[in-house]
Amino acid sequence: MSERNTVVRALHDLGAAAWFGGSLMGAVGLNGAAAAAKDPQERTRLSSIGWARWTPWQVAGIVAHAIGGIGVLIGNRRRVAVQREAQGASIAKVVVTAAAMGVTAWAGLQGSTVARRSQEGAQGATEPDSGSSDELASAQRQLKAAQWLLPVLTGALVVIGTIHGEQQRGPAGVLDMARRRRR
Repeated sequence: MSERNTVVRALHDLGAAAWFGGSLMGAVGLNGAAAAAKDPQERTRLSSIGWARWTPWQVAGIVAHAIGGIGVLIGNRRRVAVQREAQGASIAKVVVTAAAMGVTAWAGLQGSTVARRSQEGAQGATEPDSGSSDELASAQRQLKAAQWLLPVLTGALVVIGTIHGEQQRGPAGVLDMARRRRR
């Protein structure tokens, strides 16, 4: 029986890469570019259009990451059952993935409020101005926090995936498995 999980690993890693890269590019590139629009109404409108176009791809990345993660966990279930490091990394990955999904959903809700109120205008996609309603200003402040939290969380997923890969290679995992078998 093969120990390779190439397809599910690729889904897992490509999904995380899309999720991380899209979140970071949106925060830096899209929102930054939209903030440069001369018309305050265009700033929120253009950012909202860009995020709406990215959303299906973001969802596809999240789904690919989740399917791949489940596949990797199934493929490594025996190792995870006996290797403490793999157990810890797996638990961390599940917790961070759930947090990233929650923040993504939260950002989507705040973004829909910004899109709905884009006619009010603002200093930027996540920066209200003095004429912004309380609802728009609140959504923008929350969106600003989410746009920076997402790359941190999804970047952590990439790092945890790397840790998992290293655990399979090194003698530490083999030694841990041998110790457990002796008990």
